[in-house]
Amino acid sequence: MSELIGRSIDAVRRTIAARLRSAGLDSPELDARTLIGSALQLDHTGLAVQAERMIEHGEADLIAAFAARRLAGEPVARIAGYKEFWGREFLVTNATLVPRPDTETVVAAALDFFRDRRKISGAVRIADIGTGTGAILLSLLAEIPEAIGVGTDISAEALSIATANAERLSLADRAKFMLSDYASRLSGQFDLVVSNPPYIRSSDIESLDIDVRDYDPRIALDGGMDGLDAYRAITPQAVRLLLPGGGLIVEVGHDQAALVSQILAQSGLCPEASPRADLAGIPRVVTAQKPLN
Repeated sequence: MSELIGRSIDAVRRTIAARLRSAGLDSPELDARTLIGSALQLDHTGLAVQAERMIEHGEADLIAAFAARRLAGEPVARIAGYKEFWGREFLVTNATLVPRPDTETVVAAALDFFRDRRKISGAVRIADIGTGTGAILLSLLAEIPEAIGVGTDISAEALSIATANAERLSLADRAKFMLSDYASRLSGQFDLVVSNPPYIRSSDIESLDIDVRDYDPRIALDGGMDGLDAYRAITPQAVRLLLPGGGLIVEVGHDQAALVSQILAQSGLCPEASPRADLAGIPRVVTAQKPLN
C-alpha cells in the first residue's frame, strides 16, 4: 500500500476501512481506527486530533502490514495486542483467549452474587480458574476494592500476561497467579470461584470462525467430546475450595446451561434456577451456591 505514504491519517483510515468493508469484515470503521491507532500509538482521541497529519514511510508500511493481517482473518485484538473488557484494556497474546463481550456476563453475575449477599464492600477471596489474560479476576478486583484473588492457568505464558495486566491496572498487590491444571494445586477457602473454561466440542473446533479456529489457543477451546470435560474437573475442586454459602460462576456454551447445572447439582452445589443470558439472549452463565451446612 505505497499509496498510503504522504496521505493524511484520516484519508488512510477511510482507505483501510473501505478495503475491510469490501472484504466483508465486520466493523470495518472501528477496525481501521484500531489498527491505525495501534500502528501510530495513538488512541481514538489522538487520531482525531492528528487527523490531517501526513503518514510517513515507516508508518505506512506498518499500517499496510496490519491491514494485510486483518484481511487474512487475524482478529484485530491480536494485531493490536490488546482488547477492551469491562471498560479496561487487557494485553493479549497467542497464549490467551481474546476476552469477549459474552464473558462480561460472568463479571456481572459475580457482582450481583456479592451484592445479594451484602459482600460487595467487604473483604472477599476470589479464585479464577483458567484465568488467561486475567480479565475476569482483575475486573472483579477493580470493582471490589477490598477483594483479593488468585488466578490459575496451565500456561506459564498466559500467567505472565495476566501478571502484566495486573501490574498495568495497579492490581498486582491484590492478585496472585499460579501454574495449575485448573484448581488442582490451589488451596485455601474462597467466597467465589469463577471460570470461563474450554467448552467447545472437539469435533466442532474445525467449523469455528477463522478468527477463533486459527488464532485462539486450542487448549483454551477444546472441552472434550461433549464439551463438558472442564466442568467435570472444576466442579469438585470448587466444592473443596468454597466456603459455605460461597458461589461457583461459570461461562457455558450456547446449549450447555442445563447440562452444566446438572453437573454442579450432582456435586452438591445448588444451581440457580435460571442461567444468566448474554447480550444476544443466549444462556451464558450458570451460578451455583455451596450449601451453608
